[in-house]
Amino acid sequence: MDRFTLTLLFILFAIFPFANSSRHSVFGQVPNDQIDEAIARGLQFLSQAQEKDHSWKIDSFGSSTAATSLSVMAFMASGQSPGEGPYGQQIEDGILWVLDHQLNGMLVHKKSHGPFYSHGISTLMLAEAVGMLKQNGADAQSELTEERCRKALEEALEVILKAQNVDKPTRHAGGWRYQPTSRDSDLSVTGWQLLALRAARNAGCNVPAENIDRAVEYVKRCATVNDPGFAYQPGSNPTATRSGTGILALEICGEHLSPATLRAAEGLRARPLKFNDQYFFYGAYYCSVGMFQMGGRYWTDTRDPLFKTLLDEQQPDGSWLANHGSERSAGKVYCTTMAILALAVEYQYLPIYQR
Repeated sequence: MDRFTLTLLFILFAIFPFANSSRHSVFGQVPNDQIDEAIARGLQFLSQAQEKDHSWKIDSFGSSTAATSLSVMAFMASGQSPGEGPYGQQIEDGILWVLDHQLNGMLVHKKSHGPFYSHGISTLMLAEAVGMLKQNGADAQSELTEERCRKALEEALEVILKAQNVDKPTRHAGGWRYQPTSRDSDLSVTGWQLLALRAARNAGCNVPAENIDRAVEYVKRCATVNDPGFAYQPGSNPTATRSGTGILALEICGEHLSPATLRAAEGLRARPLKFNDQYFFYGAYYCSVGMFQMGGRYWTDTRDPLFKTLLDEQQPDGSWLANHGSERSAGKVYCTTMAILALAVEYQYLPIYQR
């Protein structure tokens, strides 16, 4: 047995000693042990990809709060906790790097090209981290405490809520876009902010129901009529990636199996996500978690082809990389985090994944 295999077996045992008993041992063509191994290899790649300053980077922009937060969430979604286990210190260091780059509430590094993408993703990460730190307690010697994370989270939430209140035309009201002062909205940025708001509410933060309701109304305006699904903005055409976003956004906000999600899910079953689709890894995350939330045949029909594609496309070094477009430019860290988050949905370690 070679050294890599021994290392991988150790990591598998360390990461998955208490696998969720509700998971099926074999689900179609993709057995759980293959998923566990793929995730373990992906985590090993991410561990080696962390920068010396404890950040992770987007290849086309450098160190990023979004890339760092997605990496932290990939570890946490796989059962790892800050300060504990084989990756505990790296997770803790990554969270601290994000906290150190908060300015006026915004969780954005100076090189970010779309500040509210990074801010929403990082706010979501902090909300999930607060829950883990509260549950597990904190090392008295650690700089990372629940109180510090919660304070930063509250400040980040204020930025999100303030941006939602910017005066916008009716078709864009309730949503978010690239900048905190944007007067239009899109489903992609709105999806991350809505996930962050729901996760923060789960963590005990004060998130007014009115703000979530207004965001839900925006998402519903992105639903398409003639071709079932969700579009980037109201009035445009649906795609598989945006349909996954719309489904998850509504599912986690109490719209379980609503007419809009059912129509979009049928559209996804008819035209599933393909590896060569634009923004495949973004779509893999949202379609996986969204259809898992719907459950039943919607999940069983999605899981096997999506997971098989992800396993087939994993690189020899444990990473993933898109074939083309902006996701390829973003690089292996981004693609790998999204692949792991998609594959880890059945573990249900993060509250946002729980049904």
